[in-house]
Amino acid sequence: MLSPVKYSEEELVILLQQKDKQAFSYLYDHYAPALNAVIFRMVNDNGLAEDILQEVFVKIWNHLSDYDKYKGRLFTWMLNIAKNHSIDTLRSKGYKKQHKISGDENSVDMMSDGGAAARRSDSIGLRKQLFLLKPEYRELIELAYFSGYTQDEIAKQTGIPLGTVKTRLRTAIIELKKILRPS
Repeated sequence: MLSPVKYSEEELVILLQQKDKQAFSYLYDHYAPALNAVIFRMVNDNGLAEDILQEVFVKIWNHLSDYDKYKGRLFTWMLNIAKNHSIDTLRSKGYKKQHKISGDENSVDMMSDGGAAARRSDSIGLRKQLFLLKPEYRELIELAYFSGYTQDEIAKQTGIPLGTVKTRLRTAIIELKKILRPS
């Protein structure tokens, strides 16, 4: 339920930095839906998005002293925390391990529905376009953008030097742009 009190951003920040619980309740009521939407778009899992949202608000509460109004608006600061925490979660070993387990469990379901689930997860057809790339580019794009690996993790996993991974990814993206936007 939204609280009837209204604060200017400056008032809200001052109260939050003083650890005012009513102001924090106001902050949650007014910003949680927008942050949750952004988090959900990144993780594509309602339960995980809600967990991350709660962790983000704990982080916000604990780090309000780090907010600097001269560097940007409060919402932008909170949004960056939400995005960074979502990325950290997706890159965490625990998430990757759980996601791999879930993926293995769901692979039978994906096969039994004729691949419809896989097609739904790539509604713009990008994966099909990847097959037009050289195999070494396709592999790196798959790892980076569909599996969420960092360039460093890709280098370690594939045994390719980090500089080569970076160069190939850049080249792959350029080639993919050419495929998607023919002249």
